[in-house]
Amino acid sequence: MGAKDAVGGYGERVAVRHLQQAGMTVLARNWRCEHGELDIVARDGDCLVVCEVKTRRSLASGHPLEAVTPVKVARLRRLAAAWMSAHGVRPRDVRLDVVAVLRPLRGPAVVEHLRAVG
Repeated sequence: MGAKDAVGGYGERVAVRHLQQAGMTVLARNWRCEHGELDIVARDGDCLVVCEVKTRRSLASGHPLEAVTPVKVARLRRLAAAWMSAHGVRPRDVRLDVVAVLRPLRGPAVVEHLRAVG
Protein backbone atom coordinates (compact mmCIF):
# COMPACT_ATOMS: atom_id res chain seq x y z
CA MET A 1 0.00 0.00 0.00
CA GLY A 2 1.41 3.36 -1.03
CA ALA A 3 1.44 6.52 1.07
CA LYS A 4 -1.47 7.99 -0.90
CA ASP A 5 -3.56 4.86 -0.33
CA ALA A 6 -2.71 4.90 3.38
CA VAL A 7 -3.79 8.54 3.72
CA GLY A 8 -7.00 7.82 1.80
CA GLY A 9 -7.78 4.78 3.92
CA TYR A 10 -7.18 6.79 7.08
CA GLY A 11 -9.54 9.51 5.84
CA GLU A 12 -12.26 7.00 5.05
CA ARG A 13 -12.02 5.47 8.52
CA VAL A 14 -12.28 8.93 10.09
CA ALA A 15 -15.24 9.76 7.82
CA VAL A 16 -17.07 6.54 8.75
CA ARG A 17 -16.65 7.32 12.47
CA HIS A 18 -17.85 10.88 11.88
CA LEU A 19 -20.96 9.74 9.97
CA GLN A 20 -21.80 7.09 12.57
CA GLN A 21 -21.41 9.62 15.38
CA ALA A 22 -23.82 11.87 13.44
CA GLY A 23 -26.38 9.03 13.62
CA MET A 24 -25.98 7.60 10.13
CA THR A 25 -25.80 3.90 9.29
CA VAL A 26 -23.05 2.92 6.88
CA LEU A 27 -24.37 0.50 4.26
CA ALA A 28 -21.31 0.12 2.02
CA ARG A 29 -17.69 1.19 1.74
CA ASN A 30 -15.60 1.32 -1.42
CA TRP A 31 -18.40 -0.04 -3.61
CA ARG A 32 -17.18 -0.53 -7.16
CA CYS A 33 -18.79 -1.07 -10.51
CA GLU A 34 -17.65 -0.67 -14.10
CA HIS A 35 -18.28 3.10 -13.90
CA GLY A 36 -16.23 3.86 -10.79
CA GLU A 37 -16.28 3.71 -7.01
CA LEU A 38 -18.34 5.14 -4.18
CA ASP A 39 -16.39 5.77 -0.99
CA ILE A 40 -19.32 5.46 1.44
CA VAL A 41 -23.02 4.74 1.08
CA ALA A 42 -25.02 5.46 4.23
CA ARG A 43 -28.54 5.91 5.50
CA ASP A 44 -29.59 9.06 7.34
CA GLY A 45 -33.16 8.33 8.42
CA ASP A 46 -35.11 7.75 5.20
CA CYS A 47 -32.40 9.39 3.09
CA LEU A 48 -29.72 7.49 1.18
CA VAL A 49 -26.42 9.35 1.46
CA VAL A 50 -23.61 8.90 -1.04
CA CYS A 51 -20.51 10.30 0.58
CA GLU A 52 -17.27 11.23 -1.17
CA VAL A 53 -14.24 11.41 1.10
CA LYS A 54 -11.30 13.67 0.30
CA THR A 55 -8.23 13.51 2.50
CA ARG A 56 -5.13 15.70 2.46
CA ARG A 57 -2.01 15.97 4.61
CA SER A 58 -1.77 19.72 4.00
CA LEU A 59 -3.44 22.56 2.14
CA ALA A 60 -0.47 22.93 -0.25
CA SER A 61 -2.54 21.45 -3.09
CA GLY A 62 -5.69 23.27 -1.99
CA HIS A 63 -8.52 22.38 0.35
CA PRO A 64 -9.83 18.82 -0.03
CA LEU A 65 -13.29 20.12 -0.93
CA GLU A 66 -11.87 21.83 -4.02
CA ALA A 67 -11.36 18.38 -5.57
CA VAL A 68 -15.12 17.83 -5.78
CA THR A 69 -15.93 19.50 -9.08
CA PRO A 70 -19.27 19.61 -10.94
CA VAL A 71 -17.95 16.78 -13.14
CA LYS A 72 -17.24 14.69 -10.01
CA VAL A 73 -20.72 15.44 -8.63
CA ALA A 74 -22.30 14.28 -11.90
CA ARG A 75 -20.28 11.07 -11.74
CA LEU A 76 -21.36 10.48 -8.13
CA ARG A 77 -24.99 10.86 -9.21
CA ARG A 78 -24.52 8.20 -11.90
CA LEU A 79 -22.77 5.89 -9.43
CA ALA A 80 -25.53 6.42 -6.86
CA ALA A 81 -28.10 5.36 -9.46
CA ALA A 82 -26.00 2.28 -10.28
CA TRP A 83 -25.73 1.37 -6.57
CA MET A 84 -29.47 1.72 -6.06
CA SER A 85 -30.18 -0.39 -9.14
CA ALA A 86 -27.70 -3.08 -8.08
CA HIS A 87 -29.23 -3.26 -4.59
CA GLY A 88 -32.89 -2.84 -5.54
CA VAL A 89 -33.17 0.25 -3.35
CA ARG A 90 -35.62 3.10 -3.97
CA PRO A 91 -35.16 5.58 -1.12
CA ARG A 92 -37.43 8.55 -0.59
CA ASP A 93 -34.48 10.93 -0.84
CA VAL A 94 -30.88 10.71 -2.06
CA ARG A 95 -28.21 13.13 -0.94
CA LEU A 96 -24.60 13.66 -1.99
CA ASP A 97 -22.27 14.63 0.85
CA VAL A 98 -18.55 15.28 1.02
CA VAL A 99 -16.38 14.66 4.05
CA ALA A 100 -13.06 16.49 3.89
CA VAL A 101 -10.34 15.22 6.21
CA LEU A 102 -7.20 17.24 6.79
CA ARG A 103 -4.54 15.14 8.52
CA PRO A 104 -1.70 17.40 9.61
CA LEU A 105 1.64 15.95 10.68
CA ARG A 106 0.84 16.84 14.28
CA GLY A 107 -2.43 16.94 16.12
CA PRO A 108 -5.84 15.48 15.40
CA ALA A 109 -7.52 15.32 12.03
CA VAL A 110 -9.81 18.17 11.07
CA VAL A 111 -13.11 16.93 9.62
CA GLU A 112 -15.50 19.04 7.57
CA HIS A 113 -18.82 17.55 6.44
CA LEU A 114 -20.76 19.25 3.67
CA ARG A 115 -24.27 17.94 3.13
CA ALA A 116 -26.21 18.02 -0.12
CA VAL A 117 -23.40 19.21 -2.40
CA GLY A 118 -25.19 18.44 -5.62
